[in-house]
Amino acid sequence: MPDRDVRTIRDLLFYQYAKLVARSAFKLPDGVAVKRDHYGFIKNLFRDLRDGRKEWSDILREDWQLAEAGMACQYCGSTSQLAHEHIVPSSLRINDRCATCDTIQGIHNQAWACRTCNSSKGTKGLYTFYRDRFLDDRKFYDRIPQLLEKKYLKTVHDCLTCAGYMDSGDLDGDGTLTVLDIDYALASNAL
Repeated sequence: MPDRDVRTIRDLLFYQYAKLVARSAFKLPDGVAVKRDHYGFIKNLFRDLRDGRKEWSDILREDWQLAEAGMACQYCGSTSQLAHEHIVPSSLRINDRCATCDTIQGIHNQAWACRTCNSSKGTKGLYTFYRDRFLDDRKFYDRIPQLLEKKYLKTVHDCLTCAGYMDSGDLDGDGTLTVLDIDYALASNAL
């Protein structure tokens, strides 16, 4: 579990987002450094998000940042053979509306990906994809580009709210609530 106050998927999404904001604000390389140096900031932002005192920025902010970053694969940095890739798998089927849901099918859930990364990611969730890419790294999620992870968290929030998973805990049954539980919820609803 990332923190003793993180007990549900909702908490986990807000906690991950708070860490990303702190990493960006304090220009730190990873979650270990930001937790070590700015744990109070993370906890305060997490609690404010969880308790509704603050809201995260509209996903449009990440869309603009992605556009300004230029055309490069968000997973590996390649600039060749690029295509739009759905960050949350477009095969997600929580209900009948998913096939036409703008949250899943629209621009907010897309990023540039090279053919190799797009193919290897397939229908995997973002955390599962990075765990599989960096098997020897316990903190594989720190390798995810922050912009990509922010888009993912905001999209997943909408999808898992629709699916009724936000108040769930350890979904994959491993005894610990981790980012992989987010992907487990998505995978259990993919075609």
